[in-house]
Amino acid sequence: MSGDLQVNKILGAVLATGLVIMGVKLGAEAIYHREAPEKPGYAIEVADTGGEGGAAAAVDTPPDWGTVIPTADIAAGEKTFNTKCTSCHNDKQGGPNAIGPNLWGVVDRPVASHPGMDYSDAMKAHAKDVPNWTWDAMYAFLGAPGKVVKGTKMTFVGVKKPQDRIDLIAYLHTQGSTAYPVPAPKSAAAAPAAGEAPASAPAAAAPAEAAPAH
Repeated sequence: MSGDLQVNKILGAVLATGLVIMGVKLGAEAIYHREAPEKPGYAIEVADTGGEGGAAAAVDTPPDWGTVIPTADIAAGEKTFNTKCTSCHNDKQGGPNAIGPNLWGVVDRPVASHPGMDYSDAMKAHAKDVPNWTWDAMYAFLGAPGKVVKGTKMTFVGVKKPQDRIDLIAYLHTQGSTAYPVPAPKSAAAAPAAGEAPASAPAAAAPAEAAPAH
């Protein structure tokens, strides 16, 4: 009899504990009422990259090379090269190819032409459209290699800041490509030579012939 009483006490204690826990839970929910958010998670804004369905990316127009190369920061360009390029490229005269080709004399070098380098089919095809690494070709490719040459082995995302790219190209120009001339500034090329009348100025009217004597 006493055994049954002990069991009843234990069951009663368990039941009482359960009721207390349930009561605390219901009380807490009543005090701290929470409403489900309209949209789960956090809204994260992502810059549009111009992909399918998005707005077109801003056009990255090449600069006036005759203006920017003479004023470029060569030291900054070398720093960019050492930071972003040396893991895959060597820029010293006679240096070896690495993952990518040696870049000594690369400015105006024929595309996909460095000896001993196994270029991708995509780069070889690009050479048919862009025969040489001109100022503009370097600027476009270094900005987004994978977009300019789809299928290239070069997985580098590119040098996004225009001034960093200009400085880098100016540095590479000093590395074996100085024979490739820097063009005259476009503004200077458009200006008339000394002593010449502006192209837009109308020519002076020729003097009328004197009337013949009678």
